[in-house]
Amino acid sequence: MIDPNQTHSEDDQEQPIVSHLVELRSRLMRALLAIFILFLCLFYFANNLYEIVSAPLTALLPAGTSMIATDVTSPFFAPFKLTLVLSIFLAMPFILHQVWGFISPGLYKHEKRLAVPLLASSIVLFYSGIAFAYFVVFPLIFGFFTSVGPENVAVMTDISSYLNFVLKIFFAFGVVFEIPIATLLLVWSGITDVQSLRAKRAYVIVGCFVLGMLLTPPDVISQTLLAVPMWLLFELGIVLAVIVKRKAPAEDEVADS
Repeated sequence: MIDPNQTHSEDDQEQPIVSHLVELRSRLMRALLAIFILFLCLFYFANNLYEIVSAPLTALLPAGTSMIATDVTSPFFAPFKLTLVLSIFLAMPFILHQVWGFISPGLYKHEKRLAVPLLASSIVLFYSGIAFAYFVVFPLIFGFFTSVGPENVAVMTDISSYLNFVLKIFFAFGVVFEIPIATLLLVWSGITDVQSLRAKRAYVIVGCFVLGMLLTPPDVISQTLLAVPMWLLFELGIVLAVIVKRKAPAEDEVADS
């Protein structure tokens, strides 16, 4: 025989899980809808967007040369892919807002005060990484590659290969520019401390160059252009962690008083 009180208790325990899953699905659908709307708005300009993204290379190509399409479907799918990825990048603030709306009820008040600036900073840093890659890294590496080839070889890059290359660089620099946030979170959560990070600085520098080798094409220029900002951003994260740690005791004293 089933105890009515026991059934009622089980329903009370299951209901929050179901409601959380429903809310998660709702927020995922909103994020996908935002991406879809941006994609519809941008798809008409897909070819123009590709011209903008390819400008750092086409501006350096020798006279009489241009980019080529070695696949029949490349002229359509390369701009299509670029527009889709760009829609996701542009929708990132709304996506993170949905993530924040889902997790914020489970955070304490002092955690919310720190989480909001971190979310905003992560968006700015991600876009800053992409801008750094486009305006600084691309002109340097493309200028190098187009100038060192044999004189009897015409530089004619495939549009799909170029897109895969730049998207990989965009993503790598966008993620790398999040290092200050990751460093701050590690210290704030108690996983490590500032002194320990400073003591491991030499290993971090070596790791930056190893990651630069793994995340970028096999050339010294792009690896260095990724590794050096990684190290500098790590140092920035340490500085921010020190500032936050100094403010935390003061805030606790004010709260206790």
